[in-house]
Amino acid sequence: MAFRFDSVQDVRDRLRKVDYLSDEGIAGVVYLADRLGKPILVEGPAGTGKTQLAKSVAEMTGSRLIRLQCYEGLDESKALYEWNYKKQLLRIQAERDAEQSWDDISSNIFGEDFLLTRPLLEAIRADDPVVLLIDEVDRVEIETEALLLEILSDYQVSIPELGTITAKQIPLVFLTSNNTRELSEALKRRCLFLHIDYPDMDREKDIVLTKVPEVTEALADQIARIVRSIRQLELKKSPSVSETLDWARTLLLLGIEQVDEQAATSTINILLKYQSDIAKAMREFASDKDGKRAGFPKIAP
Repeated sequence: MAFRFDSVQDVRDRLRKVDYLSDEGIAGVVYLADRLGKPILVEGPAGTGKTQLAKSVAEMTGSRLIRLQCYEGLDESKALYEWNYKKQLLRIQAERDAEQSWDDISSNIFGEDFLLTRPLLEAIRADDPVVLLIDEVDRVEIETEALLLEILSDYQVSIPELGTITAKQIPLVFLTSNNTRELSEALKRRCLFLHIDYPDMDREKDIVLTKVPEVTEALADQIARIVRSIRQLELKKSPSVSETLDWARTLLLLGIEQVDEQAATSTINILLKYQSDIAKAMREFASDKDGKRAGFPKIAP
């Protein structure tokens, strides 16, 4: 079996080339997933780069990304496969008119021509390199998790009418979770675990400089400091990394080269999406006259 990565550092370097700045922990788990043939369960707050990690790994390995977006009510017909009932019905009608027996008809309608593949089966049957992203797995009911267990442990799908379909290659599999509910032990046992939290200030600054290269280093530093101070408040939802990047782009569009209290207050809705959170942040800005907490320029007396 050919491995995708030579070392942990190789993973970090290749991720950086596609503008994903990973730390040693993230790169190490991706490296082990490839070597051990295990899926990765990525947990952490929303907007910390869990989904982007799978996309970036697909990009850097030249693999096709197959995504299963999870939601409440997701079932086998949307995740694995279903039969094309309309096409089957047409075949049944045609062959009945030709006076075919039911045994002959039933053997004909459960074949490849009538199978509609969904993301999980598509990933198993793929001939080309694949990264399978099972996004927000915590949104499905615990019973639905059973659909994933055979794939995550044996990389195969059992279809009663066709038999067992085994993967032609072992895909890299990422499952993401925002921790809205506890996942089953059976699911966790099959995966390597990776927790991605908000980046520290220096790494977030590097992310801003990488993703928004027009930003000056001084402004990127200030953005990272202000966002860090906001995340230290008790909020309903802290700013995600993607919202930090949106804020950086907003400041650029407005021609703001240095963020003061007025600039932060007028653009705070880019970072925060609840009015109670906005009010808390604005009170913090107003009380921070020396700029030590938020990183504003010091206000002269």
